[in-house]
Amino acid sequence: MDFRTPELDALASKVIPSQHFVLRAEDARDSYFTDTSKLDAKQLAHDRFRTNPLALHDHLVRALGLRGTEELLDLGCGNGEILARIRPYLAAGHLVGFDIAPAVLNAARQRLEGVATPCDFVEGSADDLSAFATDSFDRVMAVYMAHYVTDLQACLAEVRRVLRPGGRFVLATDRPASMVEMWNVHFAALRDMDAPQHLFRATPKARISLDNGAKQLAPHFAAVERVHWQDQLQFGKAETFMAFYRSCNYCCAGSKPGEGLPPAFFTELEHRVHARVQAAIETTGYFALTKYTGHFICS
Repeated sequence: MDFRTPELDALASKVIPSQHFVLRAEDARDSYFTDTSKLDAKQLAHDRFRTNPLALHDHLVRALGLRGTEELLDLGCGNGEILARIRPYLAAGHLVGFDIAPAVLNAARQRLEGVATPCDFVEGSADDLSAFATDSFDRVMAVYMAHYVTDLQACLAEVRRVLRPGGRFVLATDRPASMVEMWNVHFAALRDMDAPQHLFRATPKARISLDNGAKQLAPHFAAVERVHWQDQLQFGKAETFMAFYRSCNYCCAGSKPGEGLPPAFFTELEHRVHARVQAAIETTGYFALTKYTGHFICS
């Protein structure tokens, strides 16, 4: 399955800025993840509107190479959705969910309550894993969360410390050009509104992406394998896309605390984006978001 085209590559080179948003771990804890609503909406959209027959957890299970008895640490476990889907492959293992945001960590705890597989949940920042002894885990995973970590190199060193010899670390992230169609309509709407220039930034995942992640991981791991896979979300109704767009905090334009943008700004932004998405649906039958994504397998 290959959705990549010269036209999309050209669009990405034209649309995606070199400067990206920087969202601190504290912002995630105190603003973005005070509840699970945005995370729930994003997970629902990525699963419901995907065209790749394999879901995210299918790719992760392959990457983790589980035998069923491993001890696994999930950094930034969020609402526990991924842990819950992976748990049957670790029925005789041990799961630890770790997150900086109490609200989503509690949701993960509730999601896995009552399962026979031992599950623990620990609050903390991923650049400080002092709660865990050296050589504690057979597997560690960080799924689309590393860009939030304040000291990323400290985080990777800590992962290496808590990972047992022969263990495996899986870090999932995107190419900066992923879902360029959303960024295209978003930036077009911002230009029509004469929006502040600082809003024209790329996804914060560009901080550690499929393009630059190997270089950052190499000092900490003997082997780093990059695995690409693609998907395309296809939205048949503009309203369903808009729910996803809101859950992405308007391509991060609404993520940064203290920006001072009034509610009327986002009302107009939604109206303009909705109109562009609706026009695309009327032309092609759906609005597509092409995902260039994947993971690194480190050992």
